[in-house]
Amino acid sequence: MNKALPPQVARTLETWHAIIAAGDVTALPSILADDVVFRSPAFFKPYPGKDATVLVLSTVIKVFEDFAYHRQFLSDDGQSAILEFSARIGTKSLKGIDMFRFDADGRIVELEVMIRPGNALMLLGQTMAERAGPALLELLAGSR
Repeated sequence: MNKALPPQVARTLETWHAIIAAGDVTALPSILADDVVFRSPAFFKPYPGKDATVLVLSTVIKVFEDFAYHRQFLSDDGQSAILEFSARIGTKSLKGIDMFRFDADGRIVELEVMIRPGNALMLLGQTMAERAGPALLELLAGSR
């Protein structure tokens, strides 16, 4: 691991990996900044705040099958990380990256996800809209 990685960021990434491995997002709010922004691979407009981020991630963790991280890339200053992953949704295999930016306390302030190929991304968008869409729209309407 990169020597420039601050200990608080290392703890956050360790917690992140534990959350993903367990499939349990209970600890997720503890590693998110209050003003976290989640950028979905399927939608242009970002989702602001912990509640929206937890809702999206708690749904996607159930949608992805055979999820695995393969590589981790860290910025020189240790305040950003990229984790490469693969997963499956039904018969569609996909590859992607999670791009994180951390605050001074090591909490996630920005999470952006990119996924390929397009047909798997379209299936993910459709599945997420079915499973989390109504609750997410209600949550976002209430935050305005």
